Amino acid sequence: MRIAIVGSGVSGLVAARMLSAIHDVVVFEADWRLGGHVNTQTVEIETAESGRQRHAIDTGFIVCNDRTYPSFTRILRDLDVPTDPTSMSFSVCCDRTGLEYNGTSLNGVFAQRRNLLRPSFLRMLRDILRFNREGPQHLETVTESETVGQFLAQHRYSHEFAQQYLLPMGAAIWSCPCADFANFPIRFILEFYVNHGLLSLRDRPTWQVIRGGSMRYVERLVEPFRRNIRLACPVESVVRQADGVRVNFRGGEEIFDEIVFACHSDQALRLLADADSLERELLSAFPYSENSAVLHTDERVLPKRRRAWASWNYHLPKTQVDRPTLTYNMNLLQHIDSEQTFCVTLNEDQRIAEEKVIARFKYSHPLFTVQRAAVQKRHREVIRRRKTSFCGAYWRNGFHEDGVVSGLAVCREFGIPDWSLQTKQRLPESTATGQRTVTSRVPSSPETAASGGTAS
Repeated sequence: MRIAIVGSGVSGLVAARMLSAIHDVVVFEADWRLGGHVNTQTVEIETAESGRQRHAIDTGFIVCNDRTYPSFTRILRDLDVPTDPTSMSFSVCCDRTGLEYNGTSLNGVFAQRRNLLRPSFLRMLRDILRFNREGPQHLETVTESETVGQFLAQHRYSHEFAQQYLLPMGAAIWSCPCADFANFPIRFILEFYVNHGLLSLRDRPTWQVIRGGSMRYVERLVEPFRRNIRLACPVESVVRQADGVRVNFRGGEEIFDEIVFACHSDQALRLLADADSLERELLSAFPYSENSAVLHTDERVLPKRRRAWASWNYHLPKTQVDRPTLTYNMNLLQHIDSEQTFCVTLNEDQRIAEEKVIARFKYSHPLFTVQRAAVQKRHREVIRRRKTSFCGAYWRNGFHEDGVVSGLAVCREFGIPDWSLQTKQRLPESTATGQRTVTSRVPSSPETAASGGTAS
């Protein structure tokens, strides 16, 4: 068959790699680069001590681990992509109260020595221990409709625990506002925290970063079908018809046997000119939040005290904001040995000196409501239905592993049972395409071997 894949994030690229072994696959990407949230920037700087340095710095997808990313890490091993262990420390800096702490060690927790005697801080620590101890037990009683905010109120957790620990941490993990995280289903959060070892000091997975930047795996993943990727080629509309699926894109149109939407759910819904009630019901259940990301070297966005610096640094401004505000310390995360401190900051452009800005990006992340679980269980209903399939991280927890799993779920319905690097025997053209005659107007495309991309 001839299959169109819309979007070149991890879901689309995994599906394309698998399907291209048997079928003719074309990947449409609106951006000039591949990879979706995989966005590695090569930065060159001059230093007094070391001269010119070059660093590959990730700005979107950064970390994974063997325990909760089993499908993705298997792909890394099969592609022979090396990883390095990293630190996943977390800090909070609150402008309203002046609080700073880093949860990695006692020295970091009490980065401000006065917190040893501050009742509100000690109350927060007590509630952290209580939440970690009681959280797994609550999985037996909480419902799918109960929110994080309702759970906190019902169990009388302190204001400090909610506002200076749990909500900022959740907002950082899912790149969403604290207020939105308070509306996440608590069962979803408890399951996630238990699985990721976030309720234990000992039983935690070893987090990894990809050596040389996350783009390394994308480059190897696309090797067999690189020439079938069309960059800077946004799809404008999709219509299902009797003889196939008509894909209208900038400068032309083509007919395919089937299509896989590997972009965000809201994007897929906008592109479908003939979406039916089932597609609208399921795809509209996953709202998205857009975030601004800045790669820069301005240390002022980090906590004032260096012992409070962490890999993930959440900032609580004096006034409430409707976006998550945090900074990733990339030197800590990616073991960057440099005189400069490289940071990726979300939604705080105004705090960063313009002369220290290296690059700016926009990323969108799914928000999860109490309806999420019921809708996600119905993913299979929209795979190979009306010649159309949907995949993306939104069908699970919103992370890289979830994108891989959803892409593989689509491939299974095409008769490909599991991830494999083995090249399969291609079907005869008459079997694969049903003797289709295809007419198209394809514009002169940029070099499809380029690397980089957001789902389109």
